[in-house]
Amino acid sequence: MAAITDYSAAGGLTIEMVLIDSNVVKIKASVKKDLVNQFDAFLSQGSSKILINFSLNPSWGSYRTTIHPYKIGFLSTTRVRCCDALPDELTGFEPVNYRDILDGSLNTDYLVDVIGQIVEVTPIEVVLANGKDTKKITVELLKKK
Repeated sequence: MAAITDYSAAGGLTIEMVLIDSNVVKIKASVKKDLVNQFDAFLSQGSSKILINFSLNPSWGSYRTTIHPYKIGFLSTTRVRCCDALPDELTGFEPVNYRDILDGSLNTDYLVDVIGQIVEVTPIEVVLANGKDTKKITVELLKKK
């Protein structure tokens, strides 16, 4: 489980995760602001858990974290239980080739995994995307031969 506590002006404090099962199937999961205090202590990156009683909602739009057609939503009645750890080799990372990013051959609806050394990060810019102001940073990675 990769867990990120996130804050946005629109949604407030949330916990956003990408979960992976023993078959290497990944799915996005979210804990909304009114439930963060209930679940924060039970969710940590790299831990294995069993989730009981949650909602499944269609996952759509651009910049999705997984290709799974659904996402998990935690409910006030969701239960988090401990379980045996998944094998260490199930990281869920699927790094893509830099060239595939640069030539535009990847599906832009989904985020991709990139492993590399960051050379530079630009200041935040506000750009117009889909008719709305969106914050953007540019990350320059070192190209190794």
